[in-house]
Amino acid sequence: MAAASTPAGHDQSSDPTRTGAFDLSRPPVIEGFTPPPRSKEEGFNDKFIRKTKENPFVPIGCFGTACALTYGLIAFRRGKTRQSQMMMRARIFAQGFTVFALLFGVASTALKPKQ
Repeated sequence: MAAASTPAGHDQSSDPTRTGAFDLSRPPVIEGFTPPPRSKEEGFNDKFIRKTKENPFVPIGCFGTACALTYGLIAFRRGKTRQSQMMMRARIFAQGFTVFALLFGVASTALKPKQ
């Protein structure tokens, strides 16, 4: 009756997680391979500063887009339709500049030799 309580063909001693053959809390040991030491976790501010230094035109474009949008909305609210239209066109130009900066950054990173 004890044999009926276990599934057919499943022996508890053949389960590697129960025998201790594999320790899932640690990486596997591979002969001749030593993993590189883990660097400290990078926070949001550190990553933002690093990315800004790598490609400074993206934050400039984002800032220009936000400024043009804000000023255009203020002009629209005040009823200055001509100025509002000019600022919306400036916003589109700033967005295009930002997209171009992103593409340029991706291309330069892809073409940079690996160290």
